[in-house]
Amino acid sequence: VQLQASGEAWCSRGGSLRLSCEASGSDFSIVAMSWYRQVPGKERGLVAAISTGGITNYADSVKGRFTITRDNAKNTLYLQMNSLKPEDTAVYYCYAKAWRSGAYVDFWGQGTQVTVSS
Repeated sequence: VQLQASGEAWCSRGGSLRLSCEASGSDFSIVAMSWYRQVPGKERGLVAAISTGGITNYADSVKGRFTITRDNAKNTLYLQMNSLKPEDTAVYYCYAKAWRSGAYVDFWGQGTQVTVSS
């Protein structure tokens, strides 16, 4: 399974961006998908998660500003980011937990640099 995320994105404070991440491959079933982010010198942290049934979970720092959605038919994950702040600047990673060959397997996208200028 491969996760292909959208490319580098940037905007000014208060702007909006949309990230996408498409899962491809064969013989797998996505169980859950998430977005994480990481800045230099800090651990990767959860931004938002969504289950197959559409149940969502957000980090407190993005609640009310970010929206995670997924298109199950296309195996594609989205992150709509509004009212962006400079502190949202980070590398964003998509993550998927999939069922494949009788086991759960974790997959990560390549990372997308998001830059918000002040």
